[in-house]
Amino acid sequence: MPMNKKKKVTVLIADDQTLFREGIKDVLTGEKWIEVVGEAADGLEAVAKAKKLKPDVVLMDIKLPKMDGINATRQIRQACPEVNVLMLSSFEDEAHVLDAIQAGANGYLSKMLPAAELVNSIKTFTSEGLMIPQQLMGKLLHGLRKMGNNGMPSQATLTKTEIKVMDYLGKGLSNKELAKELNCSVKTIKNHLNSAFHKLGVSSRTEAVVKAIEKGLISSEGTIVPDDNDGE
Repeated sequence: MPMNKKKKVTVLIADDQTLFREGIKDVLTGEKWIEVVGEAADGLEAVAKAKKLKPDVVLMDIKLPKMDGINATRQIRQACPEVNVLMLSSFEDEAHVLDAIQAGANGYLSKMLPAAELVNSIKTFTSEGLMIPQQLMGKLLHGLRKMGNNGMPSQATLTKTEIKVMDYLGKGLSNKELAKELNCSVKTIKNHLNSAFHKLGVSSRTEAVVKAIEKGLISSEGTIVPDDNDGE
């Protein structure tokens, strides 16, 4: 869900490479709206500091000593669901992207991103609670299609309107655009989203789209990343 834009976005950087951590910290510290509140050199430290500091965002590497980033993400999201985890990894293959999202990661970015793009991605992420580049979303959806639904699709958990909202969400529509399509208010859309999130057992738009595809509620064909800034 979108974060409070009136306060600084707090960030914890988890990476075992000191130079990389310091480089990311220097980039983010230059932004007035971001505050780097901590660093972690391994997975266990990332989990401990996330629980203690409760940052808005954890930038998490996958390949970490003591505990890998996937398991660290799972523990953080279970213990502190209000803490968002954004994977920042050199791995861009289908398996890693799928594992990260299934562990509860709210987004997935490449370490190869230029500094300016990383900052813009975090800005989009903090406004939408979602960030997966199109090329990585394609790999994620391909992995879900290979997994299949393990049974007949079930639509009993969501109402027809909620399914329609999930479908539009998967096509990248913002809350304002959803409200226009369904001829209702943004507040009503948020109510539908909150209800659908609760029924699906998710806490972010990324998880909601993935879970809806897994359950066969919406099609993965044509699904894109809703990377907009919807506002009120």
